[in-house]
Amino acid sequence: MLKFRLTIIILSVCLLAAVMYGVLNNWLYFWPLLAAILVIGSTVLFYGSYYINSGFYVKVVSSAETDKKQIAISFDDGPSPDFTPRVLAILQEKNVPAAFFCIGRQVELYPRILQQVHEQGHIIGNHSYSHGKLFDLLGTEKMYHDLQQMNAVTRQAIGVTPLLFRPPYGVTNPNLAKAIKRSGFVTVGWNIRSLDTITGDADKLLQRVLKQVKPGAVVLFHDTCAVTVTMLPVFIDTLKAQGYAIVPLHKMLNLQPYA
Repeated sequence: MLKFRLTIIILSVCLLAAVMYGVLNNWLYFWPLLAAILVIGSTVLFYGSYYINSGFYVKVVSSAETDKKQIAISFDDGPSPDFTPRVLAILQEKNVPAAFFCIGRQVELYPRILQQVHEQGHIIGNHSYSHGKLFDLLGTEKMYHDLQQMNAVTRQAIGVTPLLFRPPYGVTNPNLAKAIKRSGFVTVGWNIRSLDTITGDADKLLQRVLKQVKPGAVVLFHDTCAVTVTMLPVFIDTLKAQGYAIVPLHKMLNLQPYA
């Protein structure tokens, strides 16, 4: 699979070849060649940035290679006072573990909810401090300090330092890759995206996720959505009826969750 550095090398070679062709033959054909190179290059870079499983800029763990009927579930964007406690109550009732990739500013606002997540044995991951709409436009230094700020507020709230990181919106780029490596994080993605943030239909959400379930899957939910709370008990019961076990994400992926 193509990686960022190799892609830049290939594009540079193609651009040089196009220039040489123009010099030695006819500049008339240089411009269509240049346009084609730019379109192809932009498409590859866009795919690498927005498709987290590509591992284009940084290594990403998104599932487990296993034949066992087991999956892991994860929740992004909390803690939320409206929905996280309700999610926790369902998980406790069903005796199911989960991973929560939390936003630092939410942790500052609701540290007691994070403590509840931790006390119930769920894993806490770093989902940035700000999770701002312009996060991907920040420089490496600002991204690094943002991630460290999330770790700092988590440490203050529950006394642990997350080692697992999930990029805001699942978007990566060269600056974020540098910040991740400097921080020593392991980047965790998913291979089932529920899209619970854009649907209000619990039945459709349930069917969408169930159709994609397979051994070793990592499911992405959000503990900020009413529809997720509605479908979660049925989802868990259906999986168990199908012989699946929902296991801790870090154990299924063989990762160390905290420093």
